[in-house]
Amino acid sequence: MPAPALRYISNGNYMGTNVSKAAEIRATMDALRCLVQGLRVSARAVEQRHGISGAQLFILHQLAGGEALSVGALAERTFTHQSSVSVVVSRLAKRGLVSRRNGADDARRTDVTLTARGRALLGRAPEVAQARLIAGLQRLRPSERRAVARGLTALVQQVGLRARTPSLFFEDRDVVARYSRRAPQRGGIVRHD
Repeated sequence: MPAPALRYISNGNYMGTNVSKAAEIRATMDALRCLVQGLRVSARAVEQRHGISGAQLFILHQLAGGEALSVGALAERTFTHQSSVSVVVSRLAKRGLVSRRNGADDARRTDVTLTARGRALLGRAPEVAQARLIAGLQRLRPSERRAVARGLTALVQQVGLRARTPSLFFEDRDVVARYSRRAPQRGGIVRHD
């Protein structure tokens, strides 16, 4: 059963009823809290267990099929800007989890593949929350997906957060610096003393 503040949305009474502004804001805030908490808990668990960020694990999952993918293809699969993916791929390459090479048919393109070390980490790692979020968005009806996109885009503009290209979830510089200080050199568990 959904949380009480969200019940009126999930039972179909949200649209076309006389719902108060306060109830709509509360339901929206509760839904955003659930999403952010789920993403944060997932990212923290990945960091603690595997020593990489949730965004880095998300990229590794995209490479699980074994085929070489360009940074552009990874950006498409993660629904993220190419520059953000490139930063994450560079961090993964530095850790020895992926390898990069020029594309066979286009030297301007960089192809990315998992290394043996990356495959080993991926074999121990869970699915990341970002994948569940994308799958949930894909399951929405097109009109619901458009409404979510319009509403969230308008909200981002209203609160003044659209200043630069967004990075993958929790992959900003401060967080990444913390990951790299705690990351184990050769596998193992990250310890928090």
